[in-house]
Amino acid sequence: MQMSPIIISMKTASAAIAFTFLLGIFVARWVVNIKSEKAKMVLDGILTLPLVLPPTVVGFLLLIIFGVNRPIGKFLLEFLGVKIVFSWPATVIAAVVISFPLMYRSARGAFEQIDPDLVMAAKTLGMSERKIFWRITMPLALPGVAGGGILAFARGLGEFGATAMIAGNIAHETRTLPLAIYTEVAAGNMEAASYYVIIVMSISFLVVALTNYFSLKERKYLK
Repeated sequence: MQMSPIIISMKTASAAIAFTFLLGIFVARWVVNIKSEKAKMVLDGILTLPLVLPPTVVGFLLLIIFGVNRPIGKFLLEFLGVKIVFSWPATVIAAVVISFPLMYRSARGAFEQIDPDLVMAAKTLGMSERKIFWRITMPLALPGVAGGGILAFARGLGEFGATAMIAGNIAHETRTLPLAIYTEVAAGNMEAASYYVIIVMSISFLVVALTNYFSLKERKYLK
């Protein structure tokens, strides 16, 4: 059993959650503050789409965007010398896109459960929107937001289809744990695949336990 898939997966999931966590909170807050319910429905559908699309479809769309013969991919390659497809950054992009809906929906749900009277009371006391967000909204929503971050991390760690499409299955570079399991099974090496499966299952169990912990804390906060 090689260690590189484990290291690559942990690096990918860690880098992805750094983007997903902050982006999910920002976008969730923005959507919650939109007054038009129709606009909210449309945006929510767009932002949640990667959650319901087959990962291979998401990977195909990412190839259309970042392919070296496509406008964005060509610009990055010619002017910045950066090639996205079939590289480690591609694994991070795939993980971010796939895991973002989980972070966004968890953060939005946590924000929407906060008592609006608390926010209104803070406004009457002259607190700015920024202070209200950091001193009232985030502390109250933190259990739900943290739970969403844990789920997003696990989803990024377990991403397969989109990663295979845009990053490929390159040993020691883009071969994550799911791709390593697929590769070992295809090669008939069931023992190595079993070790990888045990690692993924152990991480998944830890994720479920942490999610349940934060869900319990969230219920206590809302009482």
